[in-house]
Amino acid sequence: MPDDLLALESQVCFALAAASRSVIGLYRPVLEPMGLTHPQYLVMLALWQRSPRTVTDIGRTLALEPATLSPLLKRLETTGYVTRGRRVEDERSLDVELTPAGRALRAQAQKVPPYIIDKLGVPLADLESLRDDLTRLLAAARTSA
Repeated sequence: MPDDLLALESQVCFALAAASRSVIGLYRPVLEPMGLTHPQYLVMLALWQRSPRTVTDIGRTLALEPATLSPLLKRLETTGYVTRGRRVEDERSLDVELTPAGRALRAQAQKVPPYIIDKLGVPLADLESLRDDLTRLLAAARTSA
């Protein structure tokens, strides 16, 4: 245990927040030419895995509230990457589906992970281990909430 429990350098929350801002900032130069922000990129990653998806499913997958997700989806629709529409079998559900332009963008997005890995200069195995640790931390935080 550190002597001062409130020392900034002892706080997991500070390390996570600072690292998150710094790493996400590295994405900007490679995402801007694709017309994406980092949150929009995350939505597109979810849709490249499976499309169509409901708004609820995307929100659950990305741990985003509908109030945060809705403007992201509207902007992606305006950009021409997705369409949104009510489900025929359940009009309460809103489906989000990739357009041909959204599907084609995946090829351009293939350059994002190698770019980030190169910019960070951290071995891939270390990044994978960090990702796994953060995934476990996220799961622990969700079960504690």
